[in-house]
Amino acid sequence: MPAQVYLDYQSSKPVDPRVVDAMRPWFTERFGNPSSLHLDGDEATDALERSRERVAQFIGANKDEIIFTSGATESNNLAIIGYVTRNRKRGDHIVIAESEHISVHNIAKAIEKQGFKVSKVGVDQYGRVSVEKLRKKIIDTTILVSIGWASSEIGTVQPVQEIADVLHGRGMTLHSDAVAAEGLVPIDVRKVPIDLLTLSSNDIYGPKGLGALYIRRNVNIAPIMPGGGQERGLRSGTEAMPAIVGMAAAADIMASEMPTEVLRLAHYRDRLIEGVLGRIPKSHLNGHPRERLPNNAHFRFDAIEGESLLLSLKDKGIAVSTGSACSSKTLEPSHTLISCGLLHEEAHGSLEFTFGRWSRPTDVDRVLEVLPGIVERLRSLSPLYEKEAKA
Repeated sequence: MPAQVYLDYQSSKPVDPRVVDAMRPWFTERFGNPSSLHLDGDEATDALERSRERVAQFIGANKDEIIFTSGATESNNLAIIGYVTRNRKRGDHIVIAESEHISVHNIAKAIEKQGFKVSKVGVDQYGRVSVEKLRKKIIDTTILVSIGWASSEIGTVQPVQEIADVLHGRGMTLHSDAVAAEGLVPIDVRKVPIDLLTLSSNDIYGPKGLGALYIRRNVNIAPIMPGGGQERGLRSGTEAMPAIVGMAAAADIMASEMPTEVLRLAHYRDRLIEGVLGRIPKSHLNGHPRERLPNNAHFRFDAIEGESLLLSLKDKGIAVSTGSACSSKTLEPSHTLISCGLLHEEAHGSLEFTFGRWSRPTDVDRVLEVLPGIVERLRSLSPLYEKEAKA
C-alpha cells in the first residue's frame, strides 16, 4: 500500500500526468528511429531536436550543448571520465567536494585507478564549500573541478557563482551535478559559467531512466560508450524517444510553475522545521539554515537511530528517508554528514523530509502529530539517551 504521506521526493518523484500524456503517442503511434531516413524517422528526428531545445532552454543553454543519457549517473560519468580522458595531456588532477553525491565519489575512485589524482575539498558545518579552501586545492595539473549545485541529502546550496568565477579566473573546467537543484533554484548557464552540468528527468517529474548532460561549446570530452554515433558520437544508442519527449514536457512545466511552487514548498519546509525544533527536545537541523533547497528539511535527533525513526514513521503511513537513496543499502553513516563534522552516532540519528508537487499542508500536520511521540518512545528504549539525560 502506498504511503499516506509521501515526503521522500528527493529519492523518487511520480511522473506528472501531463508528461505521461505527452509521452503516450511515442510508444505506439510515433515509433520511428531518429537515425532512419524515411518519414517516420524524420518525424522522430524533429521531435528529438525540439525536445533538445526545450531542455536547453530550461537552463539557458543552446540546443547543441545538450546530450541525452540514461540518467544522472551516466551524465556524471560522461562528464568526468569523458573530460579527463580527452584532456589528459593538459593535466591529471581533479578536485571534488567531500560532500559530493556517492556517484561522483565512486567515479573519482575509478579514475584514480587509471592514474589520475583526486583531491577532496572540505565543507563547513553546513556542508558548504569554502571558496578559499577550494582555491588552495588547485595546482598546476588540475584540469577539472566537480562541485554539486546543491546537496540531495541535507539541502545545502553551494556558492556556485563564486566557485565558477574563481575557477574561470584560473582557466579551470567546472562540472556541477545539478540534479538536486534543478527546478528548485534558478539555473542559467549564460549567467554562471558552468562548463558541464548534469540533469535528471525524474527529478523534474519526468520519466526515470533518462538524463542529460550540458556541455558548453568548446569544451571537449571523449565518449565512454562507443557505438553507432548518436548524440554527436558522445552517447551512442538509439534515443529513448518517449522518455526524451517526456523530459522536455517536464522541463516546460517546471519552468512555468517554479516561481509559485518554490514559495509553496518553502512554506511547508519552514513550518516543519519550526515545528520539529520547537516540539522535540535535542533535535537539530542539518544543512545551511538559509542557503538550502526550498523543499528540504533534514534533522538529527540525539540518541536515536534514523532507521528506527524511518520504520516507525513507515508504520504510520509516512514515507521519508535517512539520506541518499543511492547509498541507503549500506550500514555506513552518511559521508555527507561526516564531512560536516558530525560524529558517527550523530550522523546515524538523521532523517530527511523532502516535499514535492503533490505535498499538502496536512502532510506537515501529520508529521508533527506523530513524530514527537515516536521520538519520545524510542528514546525511552535507548540506554544511550537515559545515560545522556542523567548527565
